[in-house]
Amino acid sequence: MKTRIKEFRAKYNLTQEDLAKKVGVRRETIVFLEQGKYNPSLQLAFSISKVLKVSVEELFVLK
Repeated sequence: MKTRIKEFRAKYNLTQEDLAKKVGVRRETIVFLEQGKYNPSLQLAFSISKVLKVSVEELFVLK
C-alpha cells in the first residue's frame, strides 16, 4: 500500500517522531508506513488522518 504520510507530514512540519507521539506509536512504525512495509490498523489509519487533517482515502492509496 502506498501512503502520502510523508507528504502531508511535511506540510505541517512534523517529524516522524512528532507524528508517532501524536498517534501513540513508535517512530519506526511511521517509518515502515511511509515505506509501504506496514499496513496500519483502521484505528491507526484514522488517528493519522485526523492529525494530518485529511481523509483516510487521501492518505492511503491502493497500488
